[in-house]
Amino acid sequence: MAGNSNSRNQRNNPYLIEGWAVDFHRSAAGIVWRWRTELTLLAALLAAYLRLAVAITALWALLALAAPIMAALAIPLSRRYLTRHAWCLITRHRLQRVCYEGRLHTRAGRLPLIVWIRPTKVGERAWIICRAGVCADDFDAYRAEIGAGCYAREARVIRNTKHSHFVTIDIVRHDPLTADVIIPSRIPRPAPASNTGQDSGPDVIEPTTVIPPKAKVTEPVA
Repeated sequence: MAGNSNSRNQRNNPYLIEGWAVDFHRSAAGIVWRWRTELTLLAALLAAYLRLAVAITALWALLALAAPIMAALAIPLSRRYLTRHAWCLITRHRLQRVCYEGRLHTRAGRLPLIVWIRPTKVGERAWIICRAGVCADDFDAYRAEIGAGCYAREARVIRNTKHSHFVTIDIVRHDPLTADVIIPSRIPRPAPASNTGQDSGPDVIEPTTVIPPKAKVTEPVA
């Protein structure tokens, strides 16, 4: 039986020392970096609540913080903005999980560094710095796993032409050119020609002769 032509996607071939290879270094700096956005938002909300609780009561402080949040979710423009950036946070964590489960890390267990991720018209775009031992071909071999792990339609890997350790991943969630509703055409289709001489139905477009209104038909003089 012929082997798999793609030698990089070796999901059934673990490292020789699996216990050391998947020993992920969960340092405090790495955890803070991965959850930096969530920790920043939590710290800002907590600081605002404590400041308002001192000035007013705790109940009014909660209402003062909940009012702008509910207003932002009620307005369509701000709601779309929050939804798109929420997907950026979800995609970043899902990319890290796919890299961990798919062994897209170094032998020491260090994951690629997701520098920045932003929303696009079709999904999200992430800029990644590969560590020593990981390259763009590894991500290209796991495009299907990345798309499925990020709950997306597909994933596209773009390698940097100048610096090979920079990789761009496009997460495609929807195609704006795809029609949601297909409207059938009302133009009748001509039926194939038949040699039986019978009526082929109302869908057949019969040729007609158009006589100009100024044309006059004269009979020959006997």
